[in-house]
Amino acid sequence: MQANTRHRSTLPIYGPDRKNIKKSQIKFIRPAQMSLLARVTCYPPLGQITCHQRRSGSSGSTEPDTINFTVVLESSTSFPVQPWDIQIWHNISSSEWTATSLKSHGSPVAPLMNGSEEDYNYFRNVFSGKITLPSNAGHAQFTVRYRINPDAEWQWVNQQQGANDGVLVFGSQKPEFTSLETTPTDFKKYFEGMSADISIEPRKSESPGSNLWHLSGKAQPAHAGESGYKEVALGVPMSILRYFSLVRIWTPWLGPRHGQGKFELSEEAILCSFLRTDGVNIVLLGLSGKDNILTTFGSGENGEVIVKSLNDNAEPSTFQILASAAEDYEVAMSAIVYEARKLARPYAEQEASDTKRAPVSPPPDDIVVVEKDVKAQWMAEWYDGLTYCTWNGLGQDLTEEKILRGLDSLKSHGIQIANLIIDDNWQTLDDAESQFKRGWRQFEGNPAAFPKGFKQTIEAIRQRHPNVEHIAVWHAILGYWGGISAEGDLAKKYKTKRVEIKVPAVGGAISHAFENGSVLAIDPDDVQKFYDDFYRYLASIGVDSVKADAQFFLDLIKDPEDRRRFITAYQDAWSISTLKHFSSRAISCMSMFPQAIFHSQLPTTKPTIPLRNSDDFFPNIESSHPWHIFCNAHNALLTRYLNVVPDWDMFQTSHPYAGFHAAARCVSGGPVYITDEPGKHDVSLIDQMTAKTIHDGTVILRPSLIGRAMDIYHDYKEGHIVRVGTYTGWARTGSGILGLFNISTAEKSTITHLLDFPGIHQDSQGEYIIRAHTSGMIASDLRVPDTESSLVTVTLPPKGWEILTTYPTYTFDLKANKRASTSTPTETKVSVLGLVGKMTGAAAIIFSDIYVEDNGRLRFDISLKALGTLGIYFSDLPDWSIDDNFMVMILGRPVPKKTVWKEGGDKGRVVAVDILTAWKEMGLKAGWSNDVLVEVFVG
Repeated sequence: MQANTRHRSTLPIYGPDRKNIKKSQIKFIRPAQMSLLARVTCYPPLGQITCHQRRSGSSGSTEPDTINFTVVLESSTSFPVQPWDIQIWHNISSSEWTATSLKSHGSPVAPLMNGSEEDYNYFRNVFSGKITLPSNAGHAQFTVRYRINPDAEWQWVNQQQGANDGVLVFGSQKPEFTSLETTPTDFKKYFEGMSADISIEPRKSESPGSNLWHLSGKAQPAHAGESGYKEVALGVPMSILRYFSLVRIWTPWLGPRHGQGKFELSEEAILCSFLRTDGVNIVLLGLSGKDNILTTFGSGENGEVIVKSLNDNAEPSTFQILASAAEDYEVAMSAIVYEARKLARPYAEQEASDTKRAPVSPPPDDIVVVEKDVKAQWMAEWYDGLTYCTWNGLGQDLTEEKILRGLDSLKSHGIQIANLIIDDNWQTLDDAESQFKRGWRQFEGNPAAFPKGFKQTIEAIRQRHPNVEHIAVWHAILGYWGGISAEGDLAKKYKTKRVEIKVPAVGGAISHAFENGSVLAIDPDDVQKFYDDFYRYLASIGVDSVKADAQFFLDLIKDPEDRRRFITAYQDAWSISTLKHFSSRAISCMSMFPQAIFHSQLPTTKPTIPLRNSDDFFPNIESSHPWHIFCNAHNALLTRYLNVVPDWDMFQTSHPYAGFHAAARCVSGGPVYITDEPGKHDVSLIDQMTAKTIHDGTVILRPSLIGRAMDIYHDYKEGHIVRVGTYTGWARTGSGILGLFNISTAEKSTITHLLDFPGIHQDSQGEYIIRAHTSGMIASDLRVPDTESSLVTVTLPPKGWEILTTYPTYTFDLKANKRASTSTPTETKVSVLGLVGKMTGAAAIIFSDIYVEDNGRLRFDISLKALGTLGIYFSDLPDWSIDDNFMVMILGRPVPKKTVWKEGGDKGRVVAVDILTAWKEMGLKAGWSNDVLVEVFVG
C-alpha cells in the first residue's frame, strides 16, 4: 500500500489493494469467450441477505405468501442450444433440504440494462418459479444448481462462483408490532444476561410498526483529572443472524463494521443493529453530548454488548441508550431518531415546538419526508452549485498565483463553478517542522503567499471569475492543527488556555505528533468574541463561507473540567457566528464525534449545513476508493436523519475512479466538490453531474432524499455490488434512484427488482419504467405485483457503476389523434424523465402535469430547475411523427425544430428536447423566476 501523504489521517484504508486501471470512463465489455459453460445470476441473489417483506394486509389471510425466484443463465454460442434444467436447492419449506424446479420463461424478463444483448456471443435463458413461505417468521438458505440435460451431472452455482448460499429472512404473516405499547420484559427477550445496573423504561414509539425503550444507568464521576469510566454488560443478543455497527474508526470519523454470529467489535460503536433469525431488527443508539456524558458500545468475550460510559462531571451521572425493534430497519431507526431529538432539546423547546412535530413514519401515501419544508418554488441552497476545492488540486503550499491559475484552467475548459473552497495553509502560522505543532498567529492571510494581502486575492478572484458566487476558507476549530501561536497577535488579544491532548487512536504521524502534547487554545470565556471577530474580518474582505475542520480536537481534550468547558462552548460559538455572518454557508468537518452529533447535528433548530460524512478522498491509495463509497453509504444510514447534508468529500475528474466517485456524489444527495489539478479535467463527466441554469449558473441535481446503503448487513469483505438508494419528487409521482457500484476486483452481475427502489412498496399501484443512465436503455411495463416481469439485470466490471431510475407511467387513449396507418394498440403510456444525459436528471423536475385538453390533445406542463435535454417517454413513439404530431414551447414560444428529436432514431421511445440550445437561440430571459416552464402538445 502506498504511503499516505495527506496529513489528516494515516489510518490504513480498510479494503483490498486494487490493480490500477488507466481509464476514467468505464464501459461495459463482455468477454468474447466465457470461462464457464454457463454463467448464472439469481434473484434473490446468492451469497447475500434478502429480507422479504410480507404483503400488506396478509395478517389473517388464507392465501399463502410466496417467494419468487428468477435465474438468468448465459451460455456460450460456441455450444449448441441445450435443454437446461434449473433448480433452487433450499430449506425454505421445512428443515429438510429439497429441490424446486424452475420453468423457462418465454417472454423477455430481466433485460440487460447496460449493454446490447445482440452484440454478445451467448444465449440468454431465463427461468422462474415460486416457493411457498411458512406462515411463521424465520430464515432459510438456498442455492442454484443446473445441468445441461437429464443425463448430465448437476453443477452447483455457489461452488463455481465461490459464493455462499443465499439467505432469506422473512417475518411472520401475523405482524408482531401491531401495538405501540411495550414493557421492559419485551426488551429483555432479545438479550441474555442483562446487567441489573441498567434500567429499562418503555417509550411510546412515533414510528408505527416498532417498539421503543429508553435504557439508562449510572456513570462513574471524574476524579483526579481523569474522566469517570464505567462498563456495563447489556447482555448477549440472541438469535442473531447478522449485525451492523457504526464505529469510531478513529476520533473524527465513523465507519461501518459487519459480522455474523458472535458479536465482536475492535472499535467503539455509537450505533448497533442486529438482524434476528425471525426477521426483527434490534437497533441500539448511545446518546452523548448531554450532561457531559459520552456513551458507546463494545463487545465482551462471550459476544455481550458492553455499554461504555465516559463521565466528565465531578459527580455520578446517568448514561442513556435508546433501543427499538421492528421488522424494517428504517422504521426502527425512525423511532429512535424521533425520541433522540426530544432528549437532545431542553424541555422548553419541546413544548414550544409541539405544533411542529416531525411526521410519523411511514408517511401517508401522498407525501415524502424530505430534509426541508416543501417550497412553492425551487429555492437553491449555496451547496447546490458545483464547488472547487484547492486541497488535492493545488496542494498545501497555497499562493495567490496558484489559486488564480487553477481557476483559469477551469474557465479555459468551460467549467463554471459556483463555489470555491480555499483549503489548508492560507493562514499565517508559526514555523515548525510538523504542521501539528504550528500555531495560528493572526487573522490576516500568510504574507509570504499573499504579499498584497489576502483581501486583494479575494478581490482578484471575484474580478477575474465573477461566476464564483461564494468563497469559503478552511480553518481548524481551535484555529490551526497546533492551536493558537503563543507568540502571535491572537494570543495577545484573547484569553487563552493550554489544554492537554490525548493521543488519537490512529497510527502514524498524527499519533506521534500528539505524544505528550498540548495545545494553546482560545479560552471558552472568549471563544464567542473570537469567532465573531474572525468571521467579521472574513466578511470584510469578501469571504462569505467557511469550512471548520479538525473539530474532533474537542474530544481529544484530556482533563474533564476542560472538556466540560470547551466541547459545548466551542460548538455553540461556531454555530452562532456562522449563522450571524454566513447564514448556512458553513461546512462541518472531522466532526463525527458523538458529542457533536447529538448536540449540534441532531437538533432541527437551525439551518441545514453540509457535514463531512467520512474520511478523506485519497487519490493515490488504490484500495481507498471502493471503501470510500461503501463507508459513506453506510454512514448515511445515520447521518440522513441528522439536520445536515452528508458531504462525501471532493474528488478528481481525471482519476481512474472518476466516474465511480462522480456517480456516488450524485446519488448521495449531498454537495459535489471537485479538486482537479490545473489542466486535468473530464468535461464530459462534469456535464453529467451538473446543469446550466437560466441565470447562467451551474447547479448539481440533488435528489430530494439523502442516499444511503440499501443492503444494511452486507459485509465489505464479501465484495457485493454496493447499492445506494435515494428518491426525488413527491410520493407516487417521483422517482426512485439506485446507484450500483462494483467494489470487487472481478466482473459482477446483479438482478434488481422494482421493489428494491426507494419509494416503491408492495402496495404501489400503476406501471413503471426503469432507465439506465450509461446506456439510456429502458425496461417498460413494470408492475409491483408482477414479480417475474419487474426485474432488470446490470453487469459491472471492476470500477464499474450504473445509475437506474424508476418513473411512473401514465396511460392515455389517443387513438383519434394517431396516424390512420397505425395498427398498434390504442394506449399511449408516457412519463417525464427530466434531463437525460444527467446522472440524476429526474431531480431537475420541479413539477409536471400531464392531461388531455378538451380538443383531444395531450398536454405536458413541465417545470425544470435547469437547462439541458428534456426527455419524455412514449410507449408508442415510433407511431408518431415529431414534425406532424408534436409542438414544444418555452415561455409560450415555439422552440426551433432542430431542438426536438427521437432519441435512438425512429424506433426510439424518448422524445428529446434540447432546452439549453432552444433557450440560447430564442434569446429568452430569466425574469424573476429561477425555473423554466416547458409545454409539450401531442396531437
